[in-house]
Amino acid sequence: MVLLLARRLRLAGVAGGAKRRAGLPQYDPNRESNVQQRAQRLAKRCGVSADSVAHLMALLVAEAHQHQRTSASSSPLLTEPGMATYPDREKHSQWLRLMPPPRRWKSLISRLPPLLRQSLGVRLLAPSIASPQVMHTLQSVVGRRLGIRIDDLGLDWVFELHPGGLKSSEDPAEAIVSGSFTDLLMLASRQQDADTLFFQRRLTLIGDTELGLTLRNLLDRLPWEALPLGRRILLQRAALFAARARDAHRGIREAT
Repeated sequence: MVLLLARRLRLAGVAGGAKRRAGLPQYDPNRESNVQQRAQRLAKRCGVSADSVAHLMALLVAEAHQHQRTSASSSPLLTEPGMATYPDREKHSQWLRLMPPPRRWKSLISRLPPLLRQSLGVRLLAPSIASPQVMHTLQSVVGRRLGIRIDDLGLDWVFELHPGGLKSSEDPAEAIVSGSFTDLLMLASRQQDADTLFFQRRLTLIGDTELGLTLRNLLDRLPWEALPLGRRILLQRAALFAARARDAHRGIREAT
């Protein structure tokens, strides 16, 4: 319940930012009335007290209002959902359009041996969580299996955290996070917020939702400085490059 509340408040912050940019009022009585009516219908179907549900929804709505008021300037990631945090967004170099988009690499990557693809995933992620500080934070998910799927590259991995570090697993994932190469890279480099990407359906989570939310919250608590400086710089530059290239290709499609 706490995890669900935390996620709802983060999404409320994203929605509040969207309202402000669109010039919409913070409060929407009709929408809130519809939420309450739907909750009452669900309460009746589930055999839950109507009064209890009314009090619960009133509390959730009040918390959302409070969060939207206090988060207006607290996080740049919530004030710019869907927008990369790099300057000169509209200026794309012509040569970026010559860079093949990730989906063009899919057929080539599919020819790599499965063992090599699994090894590549571990080599990319394992150093990022190798520090004692990070391992201590992630203790509650040791032994759990999380899948990562890069849709446009056709890559997917199942990772399992052990006391000695991260390992690949041949067993089915308990939860799977999937998205495009660029969006996952933006998430890894902290150029985008996870809730923004989920809210816009650019990331999806299937399977054990509690595990996915727990891991997401744990990763949010990790200090960015825990990653080696070189890896941070590489991640951020790669993410910005990928986002600019994607926008360049989108410009071509819109022009045609």
